[in-house]
Amino acid sequence: MTARVLVKEKIGEPGVELLRGAGLDVELGADWSQEELERRIGEFDGILIRSATMLTADLLERAERLRVVGRAGVGVDNVDVDAATKRGVVVANAPQSNVITAAEHTMALLLALARRVPQAHASLTAGAWDRSSFSGVELYE
Repeated sequence: MTARVLVKEKIGEPGVELLRGAGLDVELGADWSQEELERRIGEFDGILIRSATMLTADLLERAERLRVVGRAGVGVDNVDVDAATKRGVVVANAPQSNVITAAEHTMALLLALARRVPQAHASLTAGAWDRSSFSGVELYE
């Protein structure tokens, strides 16, 4: 029997194709209501979630076939790990999945602060513009 996996939240198409390429029967359920998830979670051997889906003890109790929860992202605070463990369900996440994105965002914020972008924005939205007050510092000095 082919293992069935529910991809409950939107992920990139390459990720879905990776699952299908591994021979899994993948169903996309990003548009499912909570009621549909509660009604149908028992049909799946695995579920892939991001941060919006809450896997509570009650929901896991309905998941008779569930063997694995994959969290596409950092942390598992939206999964009742104790309840999953008691049911023999493996919970895994991808702790390194957004390291580069977070580092890039940090650099962007540092550059914005160095060039006084927040202050310039506040001044502009208040109806004032004193260009010389917001030059900030150059990175290469």
